[in-house]
Amino acid sequence: MYVIVDIQGQQMKVEKDQKLFVHRINAENGSKVEFEKVLLVDKDGAVTVGAPTVEGAKVVVEVISQVKGDKVLIFHKKRRKGYRKLNGHRQQFSEIVVKEIIA
Repeated sequence: MYVIVDIQGQQMKVEKDQKLFVHRINAENGSKVEFEKVLLVDKDGAVTVGAPTVEGAKVVVEVISQVKGDKVLIFHKKRRKGYRKLNGHRQQFSEIVVKEIIA
């Protein structure tokens, strides 16, 4: 069984006991969070598509940790002008594990 759920503006295909990295969720480590924007449910071949969401379906996840992604460098240059600029940032992620799918 799998579902397609909208988490922090991103659509993801999730299954039970799957680990994911999503955009930072403001929750404590070890706490449970529910997502109710379930767009599609597949129960052993029986597919239910929501319009826009499936009624009564939700995904319960547990926040494992808050982590940072790899450093992304942004380099700007204008040739022959002596203009160079280097910026970078590290995206904040939350590591979650899917505990339960209610559909």
